[in-house]
Amino acid sequence: MKMIKFLLSVATVLVSQAVFSQQLVIQITQGVSNPIPIAVVPFEWQGFGVLPENITGVVTSDLKNSGEFAPIPEKNMLGTPHQEKDVYYRDWRFLGSDYLLIGRITRSADSALIQVQYELFDVVNQKRMVGEVISGTEAQLRDISHQISDVVYEKILHVRGAFATKILYITSQRISDTVTHYQLNLADADGGRAQVLLNSKEPIMSPAWSPDASQIAYVSFESGRSQIYVQNLSTGAREQLTNFTNSSNSSPAWSPDGTKMAMVLSKDGNPDVYVMDLRTRQLRKITTNIAVDTEPSWMKDGKSLLYTSDQGGANRPQIYQISLETGWNERVTFDGTFNAKAAMLPDGKNMILVHRAEVSDDFHVAIMNLERGSISTLTDSALDESPTIAPNGRMIMYSSKVGDHAILNAVSINGRIKYQLPVKDGDVREPAWSPFLD
Repeated sequence: MKMIKFLLSVATVLVSQAVFSQQLVIQITQGVSNPIPIAVVPFEWQGFGVLPENITGVVTSDLKNSGEFAPIPEKNMLGTPHQEKDVYYRDWRFLGSDYLLIGRITRSADSALIQVQYELFDVVNQKRMVGEVISGTEAQLRDISHQISDVVYEKILHVRGAFATKILYITSQRISDTVTHYQLNLADADGGRAQVLLNSKEPIMSPAWSPDASQIAYVSFESGRSQIYVQNLSTGAREQLTNFTNSSNSSPAWSPDGTKMAMVLSKDGNPDVYVMDLRTRQLRKITTNIAVDTEPSWMKDGKSLLYTSDQGGANRPQIYQISLETGWNERVTFDGTFNAKAAMLPDGKNMILVHRAEVSDDFHVAIMNLERGSISTLTDSALDESPTIAPNGRMIMYSSKVGDHAILNAVSINGRIKYQLPVKDGDVREPAWSPFLD
């Protein structure tokens, strides 16, 4: 219940602002060739009135939008069981469904809490796989839906689901030749319930999550120059973390234990990577060369950083790794004319980055195996940038260009599943996928 309570507190703060972002809607552009057939029977509502959220619809959309599942249309169903005794496996085998999800929703007359009971069945082997009762308020029904989707995903694919996570992203809309409106937005991982955390007439950049998802960091130009801010999601309280004059302050990245933040500062005249102790605010300079060093990200053990630098010359940025203990610095990428914005996958063996093979090529999201040094391109869209990894390591979300607009795209780490999250008006950039919320 920790995740539900956290999301409710966040929603309460944001709704009180009465400012809502434009909605992102997933559009599947490519799925697996043989998605898993599953039947999600409409959950039975045993209360009065109409619920504000369609749990069946959310779960069905989650599974379909993952690209891994093919939900059976409701109109084709031969029955609508809501408990195990009413399940006839032959009906679902006839429809070609491998799995069956059923459920009931109840609310007692003297309680504001709603109970959602669900059960997942393996049709092929004719057995019940899992069942659970989750309680929450009406405001938490969407969170409960995503939790159910996560359980189904994990039980069938043996990988933890990430439907109950969140994303940050930046939208910009040109109002006139001289005015552009910027927003920092928070939404469900599927783009639902989008809400605005910050409105500004000045650019906002580089949103980043704390490891416990209680805080976010970002760069704002609201003071007239770039500064790093930290915001508490439960209270809405903001704190300006940097205030160096005549300096660029950018690329915040929390350490895995949440006690430090890597950032890029040019306060000494050259853009270098620094690490700040968030308890003492003490700064430590990490890189000292004359090149432009930027986009730091942490290795999983918190002992070293990946970063982008053109220290190799020829104005061709590459990825480097530096040890925080010894200062040992080594180049990681050698294939291609441009490699930037690196981030490690949860497996600790593979790295996501923005890659360009030749000078005449487009920028694409790619995956690199650190042991072999091999780079494989995952995307074929235009001007791909700012990749962010789902906490289960299965999907990468990134920004790219479609016509004159920037939109969000997502691709699986094997390149087999792709979808878009366009916004109706304006541009959407710089997504940041949250950690797991429990």
